[in-house]
Amino acid sequence: MTLSVSKSQAVDLRVQPVDEVLDRVERSLQVRFLPDTVVRKRRSVGARTDRETWVRIERRLLAKITDQGWNGAECAARLNGVAQPAWRGCVVWRDANEPVMWRADEADLLQAAPVGNAILSEAPELPDAWWDGLNASLDTLAAHRTRRVATPDTETITQASVSEAVRAAFPGDFDTTVQRWVPAHADLNWANVTAPVFGLFDWEDWGNAPQGLDSASLWGSSLAVPSLAERVRQERRSDFESRDGKLMTLFVCSKILGPYAHPEDPRSKPARRMAEQVIDELQAG
Repeated sequence: MTLSVSKSQAVDLRVQPVDEVLDRVERSLQVRFLPDTVVRKRRSVGARTDRETWVRIERRLLAKITDQGWNGAECAARLNGVAQPAWRGCVVWRDANEPVMWRADEADLLQAAPVGNAILSEAPELPDAWWDGLNASLDTLAAHRTRRVATPDTETITQASVSEAVRAAFPGDFDTTVQRWVPAHADLNWANVTAPVFGLFDWEDWGNAPQGLDSASLWGSSLAVPSLAERVRQERRSDFESRDGKLMTLFVCSKILGPYAHPEDPRSKPARRMAEQVIDELQAG
């Protein structure tokens, strides 16, 4: 039960056949997917089931699975005080023909709809209670303890990777050493949060990361809407005012302004302005 894809070909599950994978998961979890609810993304597929749950299926290269394993959603189930769908169970298998693994996690349905795409072009209507929920969950998450290390974009975040990304985009005389590492969702954007009831989902890559990664990531996801980006900065002020939060702001800006940046990305100008301001603050000590 595998996808018939060349190993040299980049796999995009939005266009590759996935019927056999869905069939296998249905049999293993003893559920039936509702056909009109299937959502296909580049490396994952999700669908609602006949028992009112949601199943997310991901394909990941073996090389992208670290020694800590590949059970982020399962491990996140113990994070008390963090608003997320309850995890039910999973099925995992190794592909017979390719150096990849498949994982399907079943969880309760979201209490509200996702806010939007990863990058917003219009400000959503979010009540004050939503921001209270965001702050409570992020603060509670950061107070937990874990041995997991975050893997944003499936890449393990380390001191070296932070320094390399920041230095590549912003050479200058300032220290890039991270002082405080705390648990983070590591993929916080507007596609992974719900409203009007706040909830946070897709926990595959959570783990320890520099303080402020989540706040900076949500800010970067908001930059095309200046008022929204500013609201994120105000709500998460303690993160952004910390030295590590400033480094994470540069880290996020490096992704926007780096070698793979889109020339027409509306976030580019505000990201560059903020990067210059943050560098001045870091250099001033």
